[in-house]
Amino acid sequence: MIESLNSPHIARVKAIISSRGVKERKKAGQFVAEGLQCAKEALSSSVNKSGFQGPLIEVLYLTPNGRTKLEQVQGIPLSSSLNVIDVSEDVMKEMSETITPQGVLAICAIAKNELSAIKLNGKRRFIYLSEIQDPGNAGTILRSADAFGMDAVITSPGSVDMFSPKVVRSTAGSLWHVPVFEGIDISELKNLNLHLISLGADGTRPLVNYKPTGDTLAVFGNEARGLSNLDSIKGIEVVNIPMPGDAESLNLSAAATIVMYHLSMFSAD
Repeated sequence: MIESLNSPHIARVKAIISSRGVKERKKAGQFVAEGLQCAKEALSSSVNKSGFQGPLIEVLYLTPNGRTKLEQVQGIPLSSSLNVIDVSEDVMKEMSETITPQGVLAICAIAKNELSAIKLNGKRRFIYLSEIQDPGNAGTILRSADAFGMDAVITSPGSVDMFSPKVVRSTAGSLWHVPVFEGIDISELKNLNLHLISLGADGTRPLVNYKPTGDTLAVFGNEARGLSNLDSIKGIEVVNIPMPGDAESLNLSAAATIVMYHLSMFSAD
């Protein structure tokens, strides 16, 4: 068991989760997933619904209490081939970004999936995040994408790092169910023959009257600026969400969730 607070394992985890960790994550192809839910999904998931491999655990750090929760409470046996390292509660606290660590933390390999491998069938549903900045919004959108059966979440250059600790925690394990493709300019998707929609107060029709007519990409813009390049996206249809209440607008993740719910109703047509 690792008990030293000077352990290189602590330094490695901190390098990946630090404020400057985005460069390290990209360079090493790794991210940190903390908590029982993420570990449970990582250990029980293999290939997601879209046919892509989810992130794989490279190192799993457990406190005695964390091991008990994982094996006895969650009922997940640990394979002998898995690189499991036991650590003390104090070491886990040094590694963790949370106030009360659950005693479970993993270094995972970012899945190397290719966008070109997506097979279109006329019923695919994709989410595109254009310059989204808030980790909580990004993680919640990915979680909703999982709940409503979206086939992938794609982000633009300049969007939040989808493998940052805050985003990973916000996904609550859904990161293992929905493939993520980062840094993709929307122009790279033009050859996929997707029908594009976005939200806007000046939308041509209410969302409730919209029915997808093929593989669909729902595009969501920056929290403050929206879609700054909307006019340059050819063929995009702008819809609106009628709001009979007094709120001026919806939070981005709430609006995206409503759109995904609506799209999911047509996925089996």
